[in-house]
Amino acid sequence: MGKSLVILGLLIAGLGLLMMAGVPLGRLPGDFSIRRGAFTFYFPLASSILVSVVLTGVMYLLRR
Repeated sequence: MGKSLVILGLLIAGLGLLMMAGVPLGRLPGDFSIRRGAFTFYFPLASSILVSVVLTGVMYLLRR
């Protein structure tokens, strides 16, 4: 459990550093936004794929 918490903490700290460096998480190329009048639809496809890849890697490391 301790190893999992350390890895989770490092991931959160790394995410914070990326956001401070100006990486536009949530506004990546491949994230779709459609605006029509008062209606707005946002689908974060690229962000979802990125999060999936990162979480898959973390789960792989935790199961080893």
